[in-house]
Formats: sequence, structure tokens, C-alpha cells
Amino acid sequence: MLLPGTISYLTAPRYPPAMVELSRDRQTVTASGEELIQLPDGVGFRDAVTHVDDRGSLCELYDPRWGWNPGPLVYSYMFTLRPGIVKGWAMHKEHEDRYFLLFGDLEVVLYDDRDESPTQGLVAKVYLSEHRRRLMNIPAGIWHADHNVGDRDVVAVNFPTRPYEHENPDKYRLPIDTDRIPHRFDAGARGW
Repeated sequence: MLLPGTISYLTAPRYPPAMVELSRDRQTVTASGEELIQLPDGVGFRDAVTHVDDRGSLCELYDPRWGWNPGPLVYSYMFTLRPGIVKGWAMHKEHEDRYFLLFGDLEVVLYDDRDESPTQGLVAKVYLSEHRRRLMNIPAGIWHADHNVGDRDVVAVNFPTRPYEHENPDKYRLPIDTDRIPHRFDAGARGW
């Protein structure tokens, strides 16, 4: 007996060979587990280690002594994003964002619109997850949109390279369906 919602390989639909075009997966990681993705110039990562014992867990978020990013540690804030929601497009002219995802699954879409960048015009998607916690920096001038692709709220911390100026925010926005950026979110994605 099958559980509701499951499909038996015996009852799964069969397609004539002429209707199905086979395609081979492309390589996405190296044999040592490194991702093979072209990123906008200046985007970087630092994997985090979660230490677990009988009391619980501990995960260091950011330490300037790591030498991971030359920008100062001057300010931080936490943000959440509900399932299916897109936050963006946003860009900063004077500072970098440095994300650390605590909980959830986040797709970060990047668009390099910098005139002098060797990766100008590149669109890249990066996935941050609680199952592989890491720091990610987004350089100034990179348009980015955050899309919660999971089924619960994303909880993340940002360590931007300069404090937020409430009277003069270094934040520029475009709608998520702009024609200026060659990327389209799934029809069900909502946000601004």
C-alpha cells in the first residue's frame, strides 16, 4: 500500500522515448566539494564551524582576526524574510554587505552592473543555508535580491562595512520585476 502523495515506479507515467529529451547534468562542484560558479568580482565566502556538545551548539559569526574581509566591523543587524518573499533589488554605492545566515534557506541573486568590473553583466545565484553556514560579502555596486526558497522564515545577520545612516541611507532600489536586470523570479515570488 502506498502512502498518500507517493508514486510507485510501477504506476508512474511512461513517456515514449521520442517525447523525452535526455540531458546530462553539468558539474556543479569539484571532487573536493568546492562550488563551480562564476561570481561577480569581489564576492567571497568564509565557511563557519558549528561546535556541538551535550549542552547545545556554538557558531562564531564574525571575527576580524580571521582576516577574511578588510572592511571594519562597525555595525550589525539581524533581518528575517518570510517564505516565498523576495527582498530587493538593492545596491549600495559606499559599503559592502556581509551576510551570515542563521536559519532557513536563502537564494541570493547577484547582478554586476559596475562599469569597470571584469564580471560586468554577470548574474549569479548563491544559496545560503543553515546546513552550511558561512559568511558572504556583497561588494558595493552589486545589485542583489534575497529570496527565501525555504518553508520557514530566514533569519540572517548583516555586518555591513559602515553603519546605517538613517538620515542619508546608502541604499538604492529597483522593483523585483525590473527590465534593467536580466533575471526573473518564479511567478509565485512576491516582494519589493
